[in-house]
Amino acid sequence: MNHGPRSGLAAVSSALLAMSRHLEVRDVLKTIVASARELLGARYAALGVPDDHGGFAQFVVDGVSDEQWRAIGPLPRQHGILAAMLREARSERLADVRTDPRFEGWPSAHPELSDFLGLPVRDGDEVIGALFLANKTCPKPEGTCGFTEEDEELLAILAQHAAIALTNARLYERSRELTIAEERSRLAHELHDAVSQKLFSLRLTAQAAAALVDRDPARAKGELQQVAALAAEAADELRAAVVELRPAALDEDGLVATLRTQIQVLDRAHTARVTFAAHGFRALPAAQEEALLRVAQEALHNALRHADPQHVDVTLDRRGCGAVLRITDDGTGFDPRTVRRAGRHLGLVSMRDRASGVGGRLTVESAPGKGTAVEMEVPGG
Repeated sequence: MNHGPRSGLAAVSSALLAMSRHLEVRDVLKTIVASARELLGARYAALGVPDDHGGFAQFVVDGVSDEQWRAIGPLPRQHGILAAMLREARSERLADVRTDPRFEGWPSAHPELSDFLGLPVRDGDEVIGALFLANKTCPKPEGTCGFTEEDEELLAILAQHAAIALTNARLYERSRELTIAEERSRLAHELHDAVSQKLFSLRLTAQAAAALVDRDPARAKGELQQVAALAAEAADELRAAVVELRPAALDEDGLVATLRTQIQVLDRAHTARVTFAAHGFRALPAAQEEALLRVAQEALHNALRHADPQHVDVTLDRRGCGAVLRITDDGTGFDPRTVRRAGRHLGLVSMRDRASGVGGRLTVESAPGKGTAVEMEVPGG
């Protein structure tokens, strides 16, 4: 069996390792289709994850440019050959998909597919996806299928590992969601225990002062002094709970090292290239470094999860006595006005609040198809 320059066990191993190194579901999907297309020498590859409404929750292609993909239009529905693969859970190897009686056509901008190899991706008895290839890049007589029985066997192996990688990625994302929920619950519990009693005492003391203000001003003054003391204690309790959330690495390693480490992890976990550079940065007060780190994390999360970028670049530079953080990506971008109207702006609000909370300033520049640039400037301490 020969599949071109990257043939044999080494190529299979490389493809399987590439699948297993990613943790985000969409990155796993992209890696699966790219590995399958390269390994089996196909012009096109795609993987669709079905939803429960006759469409696809996710649909990833390889071999089609971004411009072509945008021109094709909405995601396909579960019909024709795709529906048969999902419904009957069996492989399909066709000399010309266009002549199959189940073929129902495609949009005008869609590339012409001829020979076709597809099969379901299964997790036990559940079909969790459909993986298919088209247009084998090898010499073949007109009307014959370039994909062989050996290709089908190899794709079946890839599909089995794809199911494992996809299931693991879903479990990772679910685990992360649960961890965040648990941390929020823990913090809420601690804040309630630490602060609510103080606030309850403060309210009772304020009510007592109000009742005494006319008939015993001296005692009322004492109660008001107690109100001030209780308010200070409540503020201290709240501050202590928030400080506990400050990453230990930030205290131990500083902002530059913490950012560099986190960005190296993101670079390994995503298909996008994520880079970091720092120039002349000097340590800032803890609150400012915390705000810079949180904004960087939020901006990176937005770019990698929603913008489908090829590159994300993070820089941290000295500016006067302060610093400027900049996160840029070449992803899909967005219209900030549309995002604000649609209500999906909490991340931007959170970042702006963090910046203003330390006397800084945050700007966001973006447009559809033009990527996004987030810049945060903070003064020195």
